[in-house]
Amino acid sequence: MGRIIAVANQKGGVGKTTTTVNLSSCLAEKGKKVLTIDIDPQGNTTRAFGIDKRKLKNTIYELLLGQVSSKKAIIKNIFKNISLIPADVDLAGAEIELIDVEENSFILKKHIDEIRDKYDYIIIDCPPSLSTLTVNALTTADTVLVPIQCEFFALEGLSQLMYTINLVKKRLNPNLEIEGVVFTMYDSRTNLSMQVVDEVKKALKRTNIYKTIVPRNVRLGEAPSHGLPINIYDTNSKGAESYRLLADEVINREDE
Repeated sequence: MGRIIAVANQKGGVGKTTTTVNLSSCLAEKGKKVLTIDIDPQGNTTRAFGIDKRKLKNTIYELLLGQVSSKKAIIKNIFKNISLIPADVDLAGAEIELIDVEENSFILKKHIDEIRDKYDYIIIDCPPSLSTLTVNALTTADTVLVPIQCEFFALEGLSQLMYTINLVKKRLNPNLEIEGVVFTMYDSRTNLSMQVVDEVKKALKRTNIYKTIVPRNVRLGEAPSHGLPINIYDTNSKGAESYRLLADEVINREDE
C-alpha cells in the first residue's frame, strides 16, 4: 500500500513545489512508483513537470467535484515511474463549490484509497493556506513533510500549521504524523541561514528534522521553466544531489 506524504506549509515561497517535484522525481529515479498530486490552484507542480495547464481536460478539480474518476484524472508516466493528477486555475472555485458537499474533508481520501496500492509513494503539493483543499490533503495523508526556508520569517506560521495538523489528527485523521522538516534555500555564506536552522531545531525539539539541507541553487530555480525535475535537468547539480539524499532519508525512514 502506497505511503502518502503531504508537503505543506501555510507560508508561501518556502520550496513546497520544488520539494514535491524533485522528491517525487528522485524517488522515481530509485525505482519507486510515484503518484504526484497537485492540489494547489496555482498549478505550479503541474507546470514544473512540463504539463500545459491550458490543454487539460481532467484535473484534481473535476475529481473533487465527482465529474471524473481518479483513473481518468491521472496523467500516466510523465517521466519514468511518475504519474500526476494535475491542477489548473479552476481549482480555486472548488472551495466554494464543496461547502455544501457531505463529508467534504474526505473527498480526496475516498478517491485515493481506491488506487493507493498501485503506488509506492503518493506526494501531495498543498496550497500555502489552511483551506478545505489543504484539509483534504491532510485527511488523505499518512504523514506531513514541512519545508522551511532559511530566511528571517522561517518560523512565521509554523505554530499555526502544527496546530492545524494536530487538529486534523484529533478530529479527522488519527493516524496523521509529522514526516519531518526539511530546510530549503540554505546559504552557507550567511550567518542567518545557520541561525534559522538552530532556532527551528530549538522550537521543534522532538519533531523529526531531516539531515539533508537543500541549498540555494541556480539550477533548481531554472529547472521548472524547462518543465524538468532537477535530477533530469542537471543531474550533477547540488540541488539534484540534495534531493537524492532527501529521497534516501524518506525511504530509510519507512524501513525504520
